[in-house]
Amino acid sequence: VQLVESGGGSVQSGGSLRLTCAVTARGYSTICAGWFRQIPGHGREGVAYLDYDGATAYADSAKGRFTISKDNAKNVYLQIENLQPEDTALYTCGADVGWFCSRSRYDVRKAYTYWGQGTQVTVS
Repeated sequence: VQLVESGGGSVQSGGSLRLTCAVTARGYSTICAGWFRQIPGHGREGVAYLDYDGATAYADSAKGRFTISKDNAKNVYLQIENLQPEDTALYTCGADVGWFCSRSRYDVRKAYTYWGQGTQVTVS
């Protein structure tokens, strides 16, 4: 299983971005995933969760501006609206497959087995 994030960049306050997590998981149809962000000097914060059945969950800090979704190609997206300077962080996606998706369902802090390298979002 491999995860590759993209879509980060530098944006002005009020702008929006769509982050993409390209998931390669040959042979697996049950996939769950989530997005996290990390600010230097701070711990990693879970912001959104996407269950294999399509259910979603969000951290309080993400409700209303963040939307997690997926497509049939196993890409997982994070749409962020009205970006603010405090959203500046390295955004990383995590994923699990198969039985491991039954653990910590709907928990934005889920400890995934697989992780990408992250994509930087900078808001000024």
